[in-house]
Amino acid sequence: MNASLQVLRLIGVGLCLCTTFFHLRVGAVEFGSDVLPIFSEKCFQCHGPDEKERKGGLRLDTSAGATKDLGDYAAVVPGKPNQSTLIQRIHHSDPDEIMPPPESELSLDPQEKKILNDWILSGAVYEQHWAFTVPQKVSIPKAGHPIDAFVDARLETDSLSFSPPAQVDVLCRRLYLDIIGLPPSPKQVAAFVSAAKEDRGKAVKNLTVRLFKDPKFGERWARPWLDVARYADSNGFEKDLPREQWAWRDWVIQAINDDKPYNEFLIEQMAGDLLPDRSQDQLIATGFLRNGMVNEEGAIIAEQFRLEGVFDRMDCVGKAVLGLSLQCAQCHTHKFDPISHDEYYGMFAYLNDTHEAQSWVYSKEQLDLIESIQSKVKTLEKDIREKVPNLNQEILLWEEAQRKKQPQWSQLDFHEHVWEGGLNHPTKMDDKSILVLGHPTAGGSMYLIAQPGALEVAEIRLEALRHGDHPFGGPGRGRRGMFSIGEIEVHHRETEGGEWKKVELKEARVDFATEERELTDESDKEKRRRVGPADFLIDGKSQTGWMPDRGPVLRHTDSVAVVTLGNPLNLKDTSELKIRLQLHQGRVINGRDNLQLGRLRCSVTGQTHANTPLLDHAARLAIQKKPTQRTEREQQAVFRSWRKSVPDFAEINARIDGHEQTYPEADTSVLHLSQPSPELKRVTHLLDRGSWNRPRQQVKAHTPAALHGFPKGASTRLTFARWLASEQSPLTARVQVNRVWQSIFGAGLVETAEDFGTRAPRPEYQSILDWLAVDLMEHSWSLKSLIKTIVTSRTYQQDSRVRPELGEMDPRNRLLARGPRFRVDAEVVRDIALSVSGLLHEHIGGPSFYPPVPKSMLDYNYSKVDWQEAQAPERYRRSLYMFRKRSMPDPVLTTFDAPNADFACARRMQSNTPMAALVPLNEPVFVEAARALSLRILREGGGKDASRADYGIRLCTGRASQADERQALLDLIEKQRSRLADGWLPIDHVAFGEASVRPDLPEGTTPQDAAAWAIGARVLLNLDATLTKY
Repeated sequence: MNASLQVLRLIGVGLCLCTTFFHLRVGAVEFGSDVLPIFSEKCFQCHGPDEKERKGGLRLDTSAGATKDLGDYAAVVPGKPNQSTLIQRIHHSDPDEIMPPPESELSLDPQEKKILNDWILSGAVYEQHWAFTVPQKVSIPKAGHPIDAFVDARLETDSLSFSPPAQVDVLCRRLYLDIIGLPPSPKQVAAFVSAAKEDRGKAVKNLTVRLFKDPKFGERWARPWLDVARYADSNGFEKDLPREQWAWRDWVIQAINDDKPYNEFLIEQMAGDLLPDRSQDQLIATGFLRNGMVNEEGAIIAEQFRLEGVFDRMDCVGKAVLGLSLQCAQCHTHKFDPISHDEYYGMFAYLNDTHEAQSWVYSKEQLDLIESIQSKVKTLEKDIREKVPNLNQEILLWEEAQRKKQPQWSQLDFHEHVWEGGLNHPTKMDDKSILVLGHPTAGGSMYLIAQPGALEVAEIRLEALRHGDHPFGGPGRGRRGMFSIGEIEVHHRETEGGEWKKVELKEARVDFATEERELTDESDKEKRRRVGPADFLIDGKSQTGWMPDRGPVLRHTDSVAVVTLGNPLNLKDTSELKIRLQLHQGRVINGRDNLQLGRLRCSVTGQTHANTPLLDHAARLAIQKKPTQRTEREQQAVFRSWRKSVPDFAEINARIDGHEQTYPEADTSVLHLSQPSPELKRVTHLLDRGSWNRPRQQVKAHTPAALHGFPKGASTRLTFARWLASEQSPLTARVQVNRVWQSIFGAGLVETAEDFGTRAPRPEYQSILDWLAVDLMEHSWSLKSLIKTIVTSRTYQQDSRVRPELGEMDPRNRLLARGPRFRVDAEVVRDIALSVSGLLHEHIGGPSFYPPVPKSMLDYNYSKVDWQEAQAPERYRRSLYMFRKRSMPDPVLTTFDAPNADFACARRMQSNTPMAALVPLNEPVFVEAARALSLRILREGGGKDASRADYGIRLCTGRASQADERQALLDLIEKQRSRLADGWLPIDHVAFGEASVRPDLPEGTTPQDAAAWAIGARVLLNLDATLTKY
């Protein structure tokens, strides 16, 4: 029996262990294709761009460096290899003189030495690396499809020809798998075969266009992007807690279905938050660079891991957009590519000057409701504005009155800021506020010590301030960006090292407090935790706390609390003041439901304003600025507070409050980047050896000189995004074309999809790569247009079987003399089983579902996860929606080489192990799919086993069965019937699993039939022909 038709696949498609095909150039040696690969691999580490690592002052990556007079010799003397030290050293026999030196474990073979000799003899002409030149459409060598013309011309040089066209049914399945990632049904295959009989080319085009309109297209083509964007549903590192990021994944799916131009696709993901009048979708898009890991371990230095995150984003941009190994320049100038250490940090600066933000994501209905509420509020506020002729003057007078009422506060400059127990490391900012990041601590205490000088202290003010690195801008670090303070304690001592004395506090006032309520959950069965008014700050009970939750949309604002001392303190110059905050209202579930205050600032005054209401603190901060210096948000805060202070507007204010109380709570959120305000701008320094705590000189944002020019105007992350997506970029369009080609053919035109740098040899079909790159840009960067161009080519539609002459000359199909043939990606393996069995649940988007995993995997997780295994139909959704936990890669997907999202993956490796056969035979969902497939075969496959066997093979492979494989399947079914009849296997368990009620069976069939075909279906789902795109 033909091996490809074996019923039970014990081992998958074999790896090619054979000689690599080489095409040797005939004629003149070229620098880019012949010399540069040798220099890059064998010489640049010591004689390349990195000045610090350069040996002997010799530089071989530039013509000036190679031909430089080094005294009485030069490494390269154009036209004179005998006088070139380079040639002398590579032929030397002395281990102290030969290059590369023996300790490098590198050497040049005779062919490489000849190439260098011939290159110098011909003039030693340097050329720019092919990938750093803007792609151009070269002349098509023959009439017809451009891809086919280039391939045909190349094949002729080796006296080769195209393979015959693939069978029509095989081609149909190939198109379905490539365009929507799912196999066709027998009816869909039959329809295509019928159309192809009349006009094959037209049938391919029509099917392609129809599949482009299927929403499943976006699901299939989102997968390669999610790989390189390192998408996962957990944060990684030790705790690896769940995160909400599926809104970004769904944005990618929708953008691809909409055929969003690739340049816009990139710009929105790099800087969607900076686009004018940006939409919620454009904000979600910037989740792209926040897909990396987040460390929430105890006692971490937050800044260290923030910078590690920026390094990760640089790696992601390098692999996903530029196709360059940017990380090689993190510690020093790139040893191979023209990217200096300074240029690396120039690009780094664009991504460094950002907040690691989180924002709510609202449904369309919620957005409409919010817009309606805000419209009503604006209308009512407009009524107020029209009723006050001199509105601006009135507000200015009110502001002045508020400033006069304000006590003279002296900000405390804390020289100690300690989280007790060390789980956090609070840091002091330039404005003397204290910022808490890192571990999300559910409960604990923090103390702050300052030496205010000689002054009287009657009241202490605590400001809770927003910050862009906190959830939803803060001011808290809780799930909803809120916080709760259980107790404020004040201590003082006369001198440093003296005895602390606790200070009595008699009153607390706040600008806002939520209504008193319980915070109950399983960890607080006694229901002691309560949040509410200002009095909770000084009631002596750590389980009660002040919380200023103003409700949805409004809660993310600055707040303030003021405590009045029982007796004023008269401090001396040497006196110290300690403020201790107790925060014990969070839930102890790895800090996921903490209520930690994220940023605070304290001040003192000698004046007492007991019983005086406090102004909304956002307005108080805003009126400290000139009106012309305020943001729109600050202006609105001032107007809001002013209108609330006017008695005549009480009725309108009540109506506004009524509308605002109906704001909806969002169901999910997204991690994304946002731009800091000018006062929080982050400065970038070159980091010595890439170490976060070894900053050197400041670096301004800029891009590598070896690449295309930067747009004129402000140098922002948005202009950086536009630079990346520019038509002048030599790399961006090429990298996208290569990614698509790789996904269709199994390998890119450039095999190292993550690295187009000087170590990447000139691709065999650079002409195709460049032609398609230019064509992509000419067709509005359309992914669908690019795919259509590829799949309508003869090259794509060839038979994929390996002819004897190709097996020897080109086993890896680099010459494209046959069609693509390789095992489908991990997710598609599972999706095929669900599709052909009829179980597939086609719901698009939404939260990820928890697939079944062995209990032992959950038991050995550091952080226990509430792994609510999905039930039908959710468990039968496409694998794209499986919950991806970084520290616990799914056993099915991992077996078939899916990455686990620790870093950007530009190309998946393909392994071949016995596990690849065992998993589809035994994993629960595959077993369930086999049972469903057996029932489908019995219902739809006819009344005879022979027709059922043919139908089952058609379902799984997309083609008609062959006699030998059909007979092998029938023999298996008959053998299993005997075992079932003899009682060796439990019929109900094999056929129906744990189902308490037997499903209806077709007339004339028995549970024994269902059980026998369930075993046969497990075999069908495990065929090479089922799991291979061919």
